[in-house]
Amino acid sequence: MKEIYALTSKQIEQLHHLYQNQWWTQDRSLEETIKGVEGSQVCIGLVDKNDTLKGFARVITDFTFKALIFDITIAEECRNSGLGNHLMSLIKNNKQLIEVKHFELYCLPELEEFYKQYGFSDDIGDIKLLRYINA
Repeated sequence: MKEIYALTSKQIEQLHHLYQNQWWTQDRSLEETIKGVEGSQVCIGLVDKNDTLKGFARVITDFTFKALIFDITIAEECRNSGLGNHLMSLIKNNKQLIEVKHFELYCLPELEEFYKQYGFSDDIGDIKLLRYINA
């Protein structure tokens, strides 16, 4: 797989298709997918020899204190092949993110062990996630 750091419009459409297979992104429109990619400071894609998007992750950051990782997505036919590990390694070793103090992400309980191998922990003291829904 080849790494890319900017998606073509065709690859953004492919990302939108990948999103349709994830519970947390399946309701996003193509326009929302485009806005999400454009509004992220770091985007990393993995493409096959035909430049078809097979893996993706994006990061929103201030490049100093926080980096919030979003939408780690692997094409269904490529899961359990190491692409998720490759994406995490690319994020943690990204030159733009090398000075960031805290990386954070959301995940389901069954994915905690995967992320713990990269040093992520749910031991963050008394911090609690709060959410406001802008309806």
